[in-house]
Amino acid sequence: MTESLLKNADLILTMNDSRQEVSGADILIRDGQIAQIGQGLQTHGEVHDASGCLVTPGLVNTHHHLYQTLTRAVPGGQDALLFGWLQTLYPIWARFGPDEMFTSAQIGLAELALSGCTLSSDHLYLYPNGARLEDTIAAASELGMRFHPTRGAMSIGESDGGLPPDSLVEQESIILNDMIRVVDAFHDPSEGSMCRVGLAPCSPFSVSRELMRDAALLARDKGVMLHTHLAENDEDIAYSEAQFGCRPGQYAEDLGWTGPDVWHAHCVKLDGAEIDLFARTKTGVAHCPCSNCRLGSGIAPVRAMRDAGVKVGLGADGSASNDNGNLMLEARQAMLLQRVANGADAMSAREALEIATRGGADVLGRSDCGRLMPGKRADIAVWDTRSIESAGSWDPAALLLAGPMTVKHLFVEGRQIVRDGHITTVDLPRVIERQNSLARALQA
Repeated sequence: MTESLLKNADLILTMNDSRQEVSGADILIRDGQIAQIGQGLQTHGEVHDASGCLVTPGLVNTHHHLYQTLTRAVPGGQDALLFGWLQTLYPIWARFGPDEMFTSAQIGLAELALSGCTLSSDHLYLYPNGARLEDTIAAASELGMRFHPTRGAMSIGESDGGLPPDSLVEQESIILNDMIRVVDAFHDPSEGSMCRVGLAPCSPFSVSRELMRDAALLARDKGVMLHTHLAENDEDIAYSEAQFGCRPGQYAEDLGWTGPDVWHAHCVKLDGAEIDLFARTKTGVAHCPCSNCRLGSGIAPVRAMRDAGVKVGLGADGSASNDNGNLMLEARQAMLLQRVANGADAMSAREALEIATRGGADVLGRSDCGRLMPGKRADIAVWDTRSIESAGSWDPAALLLAGPMTVKHLFVEGRQIVRDGHITTVDLPRVIERQNSLARALQA
């Protein structure tokens, strides 16, 4: 039995079923789980002082492309819309290999951890030069992050009317066989799992209807989740209507891509009928506010989704379309955009933080994460509210209005992976040096 104690927190935002907030309390951690929350708790294990701090569940990232941390701020893609941005970057990504995938995943996950994220999904949909999904799984395991990698795919290249170059697409039979391989090898469905694999054909404009349908059938057979991009911008809607004769929501429903085991990224352009469809079928949404701003895609109707009962989590999206992997900034941006669109009372700081924690966990089917309750996983973020960002704040719980964007301590499955603002599990300066070396080679 391993045990530790987080002691004397000024305030704990539990995100439990009653959204309880507990002042002056401790959290007892035992064997990767939260054993008890209360005052005056004791342990024979390590004690972590949380005085002067706000404690929240670890944040949950529901959509990312970790490999893109190697292509931040690429000239030619800095001011482009989605399709033009992709066409600029595809030829660069085609030069990636296993080392690029592993190192970029380390950087992306470390960046997320420093922003308080304990659980991240990843959508990897291209596999050039021998790269495989396990390159990213190894990076997450070394860092100590809870990880939901998805085996993405592209099968329709330029010569067949698709967007990606032919060099980056795969035969659909090969894709399906590798999906089976990675699920069988790496998916752990148990409670407390550190790795769950999903299936994720990239988008309606880069795979066939047949692959979308076959992936859905395979996912249900294997008991894993489904993920893709949907309704991201006006170009996306126009493509769906021109190629399929329907809107993206109808396309998804026709191919078996709705249900509690499905979550879609972006959904900026969902209309009222599509929102009702997602609410009725318990389909989840990964909201990526900073990326949607960066690419000029628009403001996703998150207020309408939440009011209808749609499950919504946050996503950092690819660092080439966001240039940042800070999930606290995503939560703040989500709050601000809903206020821009719907008024200053449209979303509170507490609701946005709930979306970033419990909301994201629910989207990924992880009711064991995203809330601080006895029996749930010990994924815990500790925020120093004695920092300059909180100086003068009357409400420490309003972290997204006046609080640090970098975590002080972070625990995943009870293991401390950030201590005093520094990653403990990998030599981060060395990884950064390797990342920059790889980026320079890509530029050359």
